[in-house]
Amino acid sequence: MSNLFQPKPEDQFTFGLWTVGNPGRDPFGDQVRPIIKPTYSVQKLSQLGAYGVNLHDNDLVPFGSSAREQDQIVKEFKQVLDDCNMKVPMATTNLFFHPVFRDGAFTSNNPKVRAFALQKTVRSIDLGVELGAKIYVFWGGREGAEVDASKNGPDTVKWFRESINFLAEYVVDQGYDLKFALEAKPNEPRADIYMPTTGHMLHFIETLDRPEMVGVNPEFAHETMAGLNFLHGVIQAYEAGKLFHIDLNDQKMGRFDQDLRFGSESIKAAFFLVKFLEDMQWSGMRHFDAHAYRTEDEQGVWDFAAGCMRTYLILKDKARQFNEDPEIQGLLSEIQQRDESLERIVSTYSNGNVEALQAIDFQPDKIAEKGHSYEKLDQLTVELLLGVR
Repeated sequence: MSNLFQPKPEDQFTFGLWTVGNPGRDPFGDQVRPIIKPTYSVQKLSQLGAYGVNLHDNDLVPFGSSAREQDQIVKEFKQVLDDCNMKVPMATTNLFFHPVFRDGAFTSNNPKVRAFALQKTVRSIDLGVELGAKIYVFWGGREGAEVDASKNGPDTVKWFRESINFLAEYVVDQGYDLKFALEAKPNEPRADIYMPTTGHMLHFIETLDRPEMVGVNPEFAHETMAGLNFLHGVIQAYEAGKLFHIDLNDQKMGRFDQDLRFGSESIKAAFFLVKFLEDMQWSGMRHFDAHAYRTEDEQGVWDFAAGCMRTYLILKDKARQFNEDPEIQGLLSEIQQRDESLERIVSTYSNGNVEALQAIDFQPDKIAEKGHSYEKLDQLTVELLLGVR
């Protein structure tokens, strides 16, 4: 590989321990590579130029560990973080793996399960804060249904709201510097997961007691699974001030959740996403929630991790080229013409603006005669991405 586009910590690339630690197990086959220790993952990712790692509670501390065991594990992990100058910007709770969560966590019909989920999350928040996390993600992997008759729908929304409100108050009461990010997904492992898109989550946030504490963590694969345009959801979240975190990967539309290497499938979609984040100078982490193909051994895992970061940096450079390309920018200046006097009229309602609007003869037939040159713009974009401009 070229020595160009080598990642550096200031690029703010992060990986979940569960991503590089994925042993290749799937519903039809057992693991194909050894489990990678969290401390080793930190060391290897640091060598590749990553900024940090993110984790579920049980990615680091096995379920059922004693307090003494947890203290020892966390002590060793913090030492490795310090030695490698790596950070933990985000943490989350595994509320989907243990059989107790087979019918949900915060939305389980069983009050004991809902209470246990809160207990587990409180302890996990403490762990995340101890490791330095500033963002706490909630992905409701089991918050869903196969049998709609099994649950009273409004109860599930109420229970989820009560849980997030409870945990937000806990964070405030503890004086933690922590914000929540809700992650949507349409299906898998449940047939249907509640609040399946970023749009659903954005509305739900406005019903919370402390909406200012809560944003979203949109994931490329999750929106693409539902046939949606991921960039559009990211833009809406950003415009609302709710883009607290982001999960980067790739996905073939309509397939199971593939978590492919970033940019490996949807180059143009990945390009416009990178361009948006960089044009907006978004300050958050560029987090990769993906894993290596099941065909790979351990070396393939590190090839995958390096590939995610390199592709992002390549597309970042392509975004720079796009913004500096005189033909593309000239075409955009024609396509995106502004009319400040007209925009002033339509941007704010007043009786005077209504009168001014009604007085204009827009001549729609004449406007409709001119095309928009989008074919040419798209072809120029493709040629730039293919490296012939």
